[in-house]
Amino acid sequence: MTDRLYRAMMSICGLLCHQRPDRSFFIRGRQFPVCARCTGVYIGEFAALLSYRFIKPPAALCIVFCAVMLADWLIQFFKIRESTNFRRLITGLLCGYGGGNLAIRLFVIVLNNLEG
Repeated sequence: MTDRLYRAMMSICGLLCHQRPDRSFFIRGRQFPVCARCTGVYIGEFAALLSYRFIKPPAALCIVFCAVMLADWLIQFFKIRESTNFRRLITGLLCGYGGGNLAIRLFVIVLNNLEG
């Protein structure tokens, strides 16, 4: 990847994520454009998009998945315990998958209502 493309990705993703180096992954000395939690969220959303046709978890489970990430964030925010990048990634994956499924479900409901 060229330096120009990398800098552009970092700039664009910087609008969506804090990009703190201590909360981000690195490959070959280059920081991911988003933090570990956001990386998990995006991968989880993509997984939800790919699997929705075959796997439709209950809405309550999707909400629990999102709550797990919120709990991890709150524990860290209130300085009860510092989260790790691995835990941020896993809770981000859960929330991305759960939130992605809820968003797709809502989208399908809206489309069905528009069609009559």
